[in-house]
Amino acid sequence: MFAGIHAHNLSDALSLAELAYSFSPFVEEVWPGTVVIDVEGCGLCFGSPYELATIIAKQACASKQTGGLETRVNVALAANPDAAIHAARRCAGITFTTSGEELTCLGPLPVSALEYSLVNIEDKQAAEIFETLKLWGVRTFKEFAELPVAGVSERLGQDGVHLQQLAAGKTDRHLKLKQAAPVFESSIELEYPIAQLEPFSFIFARLLNQICASLQTHALATNELHVQMKLENKSTYELNLNLPYPMRDQKVFLKLLLLEAERHPPSAAVVAVSINCEPGKPRVLQTGLFIPLAPEPAKLELTLARLAKLVGLENVGSPELLDTHRPDAFRVKRFVVQEEKRKTSRQRAVDSKQRTVNSKQQTVNRDQRFQIPNSGCEIPNTKLQIRNAKSEIRNSQFEIPTPKFALGFRRFRPPLRAMVEVARGYPTEISAWGKERSVYGKVVGLAGPWRTSGEWWRSDLWARDEWDVAVEAKGQRSESGGQRSEIGDQRSEGSNIKGVGSQIGPSQILYRIYRELRSGTWFVEGIYD
Repeated sequence: MFAGIHAHNLSDALSLAELAYSFSPFVEEVWPGTVVIDVEGCGLCFGSPYELATIIAKQACASKQTGGLETRVNVALAANPDAAIHAARRCAGITFTTSGEELTCLGPLPVSALEYSLVNIEDKQAAEIFETLKLWGVRTFKEFAELPVAGVSERLGQDGVHLQQLAAGKTDRHLKLKQAAPVFESSIELEYPIAQLEPFSFIFARLLNQICASLQTHALATNELHVQMKLENKSTYELNLNLPYPMRDQKVFLKLLLLEAERHPPSAAVVAVSINCEPGKPRVLQTGLFIPLAPEPAKLELTLARLAKLVGLENVGSPELLDTHRPDAFRVKRFVVQEEKRKTSRQRAVDSKQRTVNSKQQTVNRDQRFQIPNSGCEIPNTKLQIRNAKSEIRNSQFEIPTPKFALGFRRFRPPLRAMVEVARGYPTEISAWGKERSVYGKVVGLAGPWRTSGEWWRSDLWARDEWDVAVEAKGQRSESGGQRSEIGDQRSEGSNIKGVGSQIGPSQILYRIYRELRSGTWFVEGIYD
């Protein structure tokens, strides 16, 4: 016995399936708003089939707080699922049909009401069959079911026979059961409150063992663990663990959760613990023969967690420059295992075509550069011209580009606090001392200033004037040993260095200094190499 349930104007189709699951574990979700369940054996819990249909209708009309849908539904009981579906969708209220009496309920229904998708017939084929039945004068389920099967098979084929069985309520099939989504969650209520962290290792191990076993059963992994604890003071404490890639190693999970709990302990004693995870596909790696060995990601994540416990989470990671003009602005980015994406055959074909186009373009550019004649040009009159062209092509393959000299800059970290004498707005003498270096002397050449500022809306805004200055060495030597004859910073290109005295010589050292506009303090930022 099967029960078809149909709800009109139901926004949440999952709610109807959940309602059906409360009466039977065998549920097929046919369409949004229509389900069919197997009620065989439910009489021990709900009574006769008619009593069961009445209970389903009442539960659907109940409020959502009590598990209802707050809507009316049609419930139809029949000997096969397709008959129950048609009766539920076309007959209002509660309908009960016994085996062999399906046409009593379905007979008056029009042929156009046949749900042909239940027997896997396409729209175009079904439309042709319905048009043929209309020409024959067949209008209802009963008239279609009374036609001779042999004649229907000869004229309409097997699709027509299947539709005739559907109209007669004689189809025989199994339910396409709706698989409930697995829930990877495990919880426990403690007999007494726990305030210390040591017992949590046993509690976490028990819950993680259940979750990892469930993940293993479904061939899944997870990279997100969420721990929720109910505290004795009625509050809730949460721990979130984000992993760089999906895994299902119980030991690694346990160690990471214990380290996280030690770094952020709960504020009160714990009375209940719940752990859930977000499932995902496991990480599959194919190692190569000539690929160097790398540390296991699970061990790397555990090592990073231990380092974070020692030095702080904000101090473990990879430095990343920020998109700003603020000097030395960066952030520490969490280490993430990056996998190289394999290119599809279409992408490889596009790359191969692009390489071919680039090669042809390079050939054309080379011919134009050395004036090599192609098939459509005149052939050189003398062998000497051909020999010279080939020689230039051969030499161009081994041509070494002329390197461009770039002036390096060595920063002082932290910058040296300096005392600067200023005359008419220009620095004239610098004096700065640090633990490992010192800068002092007269300024004999300078360029600038360059003003930089930003983030005026923040409390830590910056605004400063920068100078490139040449300081007289006076026989001293800095740590880097850098002695300069000109300023090579790119921003100095096109601007003349103002000399105080003579031209810059080998006994002069180039520094970059700046003045904080908010405080008026001078600093030596670094030296040019």
